[in-house]
Amino acid sequence: MTPLVDLYAQYETIRPEIDEAINRVVRSSAFIGGAEVHGFEAEFAKYCEAQHCVGVANGTDALYLTLKALGIGPGHEVITVAHTFIATAEAISATGATPVFIDILEDTMLMAPDKIEAAVTPRTRAVIPVHLYGQPCDMDSILEVARRRGLKVIEDAAQAHGARWGGRRVGSLGDAACFSFYPGKNLGAYGDGGAVVSNDDDLIKKIRMLANHGRTQKYEHEMVGHNSRLDGLQAAILHVKLQHLDRWNDARRRCAARYLEGIGGGGLTLPVVHQNAESVWHLFVVRAPEREALQSRLGEMNIGTGVHYPLPVHQQPAYRSANTRTSALPVTEIVAKQVLSLPMYPELVDNEIDRIVDIVNRNVSNR
Repeated sequence: MTPLVDLYAQYETIRPEIDEAINRVVRSSAFIGGAEVHGFEAEFAKYCEAQHCVGVANGTDALYLTLKALGIGPGHEVITVAHTFIATAEAISATGATPVFIDILEDTMLMAPDKIEAAVTPRTRAVIPVHLYGQPCDMDSILEVARRRGLKVIEDAAQAHGARWGGRRVGSLGDAACFSFYPGKNLGAYGDGGAVVSNDDDLIKKIRMLANHGRTQKYEHEMVGHNSRLDGLQAAILHVKLQHLDRWNDARRRCAARYLEGIGGGGLTLPVVHQNAESVWHLFVVRAPEREALQSRLGEMNIGTGVHYPLPVHQQPAYRSANTRTSALPVTEIVAKQVLSLPMYPELVDNEIDRIVDIVNRNVSNR
């Protein structure tokens, strides 16, 4: 069986380091806050080429708390895409603001910068580009529109740990960037976790307070906040994994290169990386007009696959009657019917990739 992702295989490569990190936290009993959290925050900020990092409970909270700290709420609008996990829109809705969905590019399947301008109204406060599948959006174009229109830019970097745009790490490009450490991410915890990175001192200070019950010191609370903290065990695990992240991302690039070289097309649309981008290949996503047939055949051959994502956010039952604003999204709706994720993880070996490629080529070319 070749799974879509193999988390245990990764653990086996770093077992002694992980076990020691967990034991260290248990011995210290620093389960909430403490040296492990502070140490990881400092290292992850440095890795992202940013000044600050705040660890939070998950990636959804990272987005929500950033929006709240920017003063975004009822009566405001935030522009994003519908081709993403629902958490991107959920965070906007949770503040009382309105998600505004724009279309994506045909080649990269990322936010189309030329659709932003028409979506801006006097109520627009921010843009959330989603760095999907490990590839950053066209941040030069997005930032140009946003700066000209006075909008904040929040990077949804939940799938792009370590990716670069124009040589710069995601996390250092917008006003803030939000990461998820869900276990399957390139940098994943052994449970939920998330972080916000930014160069804005005041913004980070406010997010840190909001995430910890709005307090400035013990039992003194400056604002009504939330309970969203990265715990010590997850921070220790993430700190270990961070030391291996670049090596793992390089391995993902090798896997992607082998897929790209081997898959013969035959009706498939292969992923495209922008010339200014350095993808970390969180997922390897092809477009197959007859997706269900190909997915079924791969399943019969014990090859795990996924669909990211089968139903765009604007078509989800939760959003059909919710407070949203949506323009025509023809590319989004076509892509959702075709995308198929093939196995992708650093420990995936060449002969497994070659087997997948062979099955894909035989089953696509025969249709």
